[in-house]
Amino acid sequence: MKRIPILSFAILLALSHISLFAQIQKPKAQWTYTFSKSEVKKGETVDLIFTATIDKDWYLYSSDFDPDLGPILTTFKLEKNSTFETIGKLKPQGPKTKFEEIWNGNVKYFEGKGVFKQTVKILSNNPVIKGSSEYQTCSHITGLCILGNNDFEFTGLKVVASAPGATGQPVNETVAAATDNKLAKSEVKSEKDTVLPRQLAVKDTAVSKASVTAQVTVTPENDNAGAGSSLWGFALAAFFSGLVALLTPCVFPIIPMTVSFFTNQESGKIKAFVYGISIILIYTLIGTVVSRINGPAFANFLSTHWLPNLLFFAIFFVFALSFLGLFEIVLPSGFVNKMDQKADQGGYVGVFFMAFTLVLVSFSCTGPIVGSLLVASAGGEVVKPIVGMAAFSSAFAIPFTLFALFPQWLKSLPKSGGWLNTVKVVLGFLELALALKFFSIADQVYHWRLLDREIYLAFWIVIFGMLGFYLLGKIRTPHDSVVEKVSVPRILLSIITFTFVIYMIPGMWGAPLKALAGYLPPRSTIDFDLTKRGSGTMVTSPGVTKKYTNLFHLPHDLDGFFDYQEALAYSRTVNKPVFIDFTGHGCVNCREMEERVWSDPAVLQRLRNDFVIVALYVDDKSELPEAEWYTSTYDQKVKKTIGAQNADLQIVKYNNNAQPHYCLVDGDGKLLVAPKNYDLDPVKFGAFLDSGKAAFRK
Repeated sequence: MKRIPILSFAILLALSHISLFAQIQKPKAQWTYTFSKSEVKKGETVDLIFTATIDKDWYLYSSDFDPDLGPILTTFKLEKNSTFETIGKLKPQGPKTKFEEIWNGNVKYFEGKGVFKQTVKILSNNPVIKGSSEYQTCSHITGLCILGNNDFEFTGLKVVASAPGATGQPVNETVAAATDNKLAKSEVKSEKDTVLPRQLAVKDTAVSKASVTAQVTVTPENDNAGAGSSLWGFALAAFFSGLVALLTPCVFPIIPMTVSFFTNQESGKIKAFVYGISIILIYTLIGTVVSRINGPAFANFLSTHWLPNLLFFAIFFVFALSFLGLFEIVLPSGFVNKMDQKADQGGYVGVFFMAFTLVLVSFSCTGPIVGSLLVASAGGEVVKPIVGMAAFSSAFAIPFTLFALFPQWLKSLPKSGGWLNTVKVVLGFLELALALKFFSIADQVYHWRLLDREIYLAFWIVIFGMLGFYLLGKIRTPHDSVVEKVSVPRILLSIITFTFVIYMIPGMWGAPLKALAGYLPPRSTIDFDLTKRGSGTMVTSPGVTKKYTNLFHLPHDLDGFFDYQEALAYSRTVNKPVFIDFTGHGCVNCREMEERVWSDPAVLQRLRNDFVIVALYVDDKSELPEAEWYTSTYDQKVKKTIGAQNADLQIVKYNNNAQPHYCLVDGDGKLLVAPKNYDLDPVKFGAFLDSGKAAFRK
């Protein structure tokens, strides 16, 4: 019975749930800050010299051309104090000029070395001259551009007796040739500056205009699993992410599903290695081809649109019925005959299709590195996405290859009786339960409310309850033999199954069920939640109008927003940092983070009191009024829905398309610390929140 090829073809429609850690590169310029002379008298002037050493094949935009043209101009902002005052404007020293077709205008730039001078008058014996800079370096070869921002301080100036007639009050002004509000566009700030495709360098249609402000020093932990600027470092991080992906709640249940295939295979070492190599090749090809042709939006469509999710639900449901014994699924006889003719090849076609099935199913559920690879590939990278996907899939293939390499582990099971059919029936129950997940995704994305949390749990309680009775021999399927005696393993499995059923029952009335956080619809969909009765803990925002509260809800009675601009505006009003939660209805890891990390008392207290929360659903299909549509500068597609605009904001503004993705920003949307992704350690998450709060206070 050939099940796998049919399933592998159908599962192609289920690429989804992309989770990632973005690969960040540093700007290609190193800065030094010196005075034009080492000694001055109080009241005299001195030049501040900003010198950039620029990497080979890269260039730095100057500060003295049209700020509306497009590129980010180099700017410096000095912090206001009474020890000095600025004289005149910033003066770039001899930049080159060229016409850039992409901007349709002349730009000025530096290669190799860039020097800027700013004259200041010294008003104190101990002048404090520090501030922040913003600049943009671009590659002559790849066309990629990197936004940069640094904190700087000038030290070492000796101030002697005042010069005659030294008077005047300090006047602080932004040291920049360009202060137009357009500089706020595409503002992605941190010491780990962000790689952007050339055409994304300054455009962010989802972000309001704002003046360039001072940037605090960012020294966050590395949330990118150690990914460095080198290719080897990136490959190592991808390999480690592949190992971690095996333990995610969507992937781990897939491993036992390989049993029904390999128990019928006469496989040897060669076939086992072919299986592992097939996983690596397919993963690499799918990742790079999809990203190059369609970009991240294609995977998002497959993961959230109702058609692929319902089709995937139907496929799992049909195969569950087959495993339960309702019918047998066979291929057309003509196709079977052709496959039989290839028997001399050792059955490698079946092995390939098995690997194909595994890759597609797992790809739809995980991958902390896959999303960043898609973004990098769509932005022009070629080698790095291939290396990353190969490293990720190599780690991912290890346990599945071991199943093929050592089939005797499966054949060592008892051969007498109907244990093979028992395995199939158990898998049938599991597939029936897992099929509901895909229906649930479509249900949440389109707000049908057909499969709310309590209904979902009711199905699971019944399904696993029947599985428990089946293991005890109280239920028989068409191909089962009579169970006269229940073996000890079946008794133990039934105990585990019924314990699981009892564990789920309180969830019908609001219990968190943290162990199932990745699978269940959010608790906000429960109509009768006993955990909310009389809690009185929800913090409200009096007099604040909020969009989309009829569509979305935050967990744990948290109060917040579901619109980016509303959250930023409220942040400026209450002077609190913004906690951005890029999430999705179909995001397994998002639900797990909410139930396991957000629920921690220390984390919850911080979220409730110290931040303005905004949850941005990237997969919601609610269509906006036509007046709010816009064309993305990232993929030149019209963004018509809430989810499409949120996803576009995340990619363009924060160079990331993974969920969950958490950003701590100020009221202008500037990053305070490096973002954080999926991490089930509440202590680390609390430290992340504390670092953002501290940076905001500075």
